[in-house]
Amino acid sequence: MKLLRYGPAGAEKPGLLDADGIVRDLSAHLDDLTPEALSEASLARLRALDPTTLPQVPGTPRLGVPVAGVRQLLAIGLNYRQHAAEAGMAVPSEPVIFFKAITSLSGPDDDVVLPEHSAMTDWEIELAVVIGRTARRVAEADALDHVAGYTIANDVSERDWQAQRGGSWSKGKSFDTFCPLGPWLVTRDEVEDPQALAMTLTVDGEVRQQSNTADMIFNVRQLIAYCSRFMTLLPGDVVITGTPQGVGLGMKPPRFLRAGERMQLTIERLGQQTQRVQPTPHD
Repeated sequence: MKLLRYGPAGAEKPGLLDADGIVRDLSAHLDDLTPEALSEASLARLRALDPTTLPQVPGTPRLGVPVAGVRQLLAIGLNYRQHAAEAGMAVPSEPVIFFKAITSLSGPDDDVVLPEHSAMTDWEIELAVVIGRTARRVAEADALDHVAGYTIANDVSERDWQAQRGGSWSKGKSFDTFCPLGPWLVTRDEVEDPQALAMTLTVDGEVRQQSNTADMIFNVRQLIAYCSRFMTLLPGDVVITGTPQGVGLGMKPPRFLRAGERMQLTIERLGQQTQRVQPTPHD
């Protein structure tokens, strides 16, 4: 299934995308795509529905974050071999973990807003994993059993604040609009191998990142098992799994986002998201 949330920000309704690419309304079957709706039993009930019996949503609605009530937004740094190489950093011996503020979450096609005085805002396409059931000290062999599904994330990063303002990555990665997520949650049963997904990010049509999740240093199983040793992962939590080579900071010379530019992110089987970069608003 491809589950989604549609409508104005703050007033989204639950829905799904049918086999013909039509958005269908799920409001008669659940109030929202909350963490509780991601349980195996809940997903099985939704899977049993005939999509053609669900009301069709007219037009092209705005899509929101595909899961409501995200409590933890966990991120992995330097998790692609070629990205570590372009950054001039050693391949990590263990996963690098940091957090993004949940207030950075936004819809997949919502604008990305540059922070005040930003000169180094960068793009990062990432495979996002959504947890379906509580994960605490899980074994690698069982790790994917705790996954509800997958989606796309853009780990937008202000490099100056990330690296030059005290060394805390979260500061440069937690501005409002800095984690577009979606367009939909593709349930685990539709992604046979999360380590075989092609991924591409363009800026104004120019390819900046092009890779495959096969280049991950630590795969999804390893990441879930590892993170669950240090913290409890809850239903609805999102783990973004690192970005491949091709970020602006790694270009020679470096190139960063400017107002008016358009990012487009695509991951095989998971869909596409598009954001327009907007200047800092002035009160």
